[in-house]
Amino acid sequence: MESLFPLGLLHYAFGGVLIGLGVSLLYVATGLVGGTSSFFSSTLSWFSRAPGLREERYVASRSWRLVYAAGFVLGAFAFAVLAPGAVAITQVPAWQLVLGGFLAGFGARLANGCTAGHGICGIASMQVPSLLAVLTFLATAIGTAHLVGWLK
Repeated sequence: MESLFPLGLLHYAFGGVLIGLGVSLLYVATGLVGGTSSFFSSTLSWFSRAPGLREERYVASRSWRLVYAAGFVLGAFAFAVLAPGAVAITQVPAWQLVLGGFLAGFGARLANGCTAGHGICGIASMQVPSLLAVLTFLATAIGTAHLVGWLK
């Protein structure tokens, strides 16, 4: 277990509790689901006239989603400032990070949601499609990790 989590489990548990509290507070206070993948679609709805991006769910939610995403960025910045030794620098080349980001974005769009929306909010509200989406996400991630490990 120590080899998988060399820095311990406490900060992961604390982060999970904070995420759970954050999406719960958002839902209780506003009735909104705190998924993040639709942030990009709702932001693009300001600039694009594409019919898929002009759907009411994107146009109506873009202001609060922008604030929600700013919270992610500010939270990461605050963490980096308050705990500079805990921030890891990756050795992954930039092109692989960009490719991974595009693939993850495509998958989230294909699944009509991301791990935050399906995994945290969808499963918590007992949505069977969200459970199936999360199982698909996990199977794909495990398979991809094994494939990439095999290719090295």
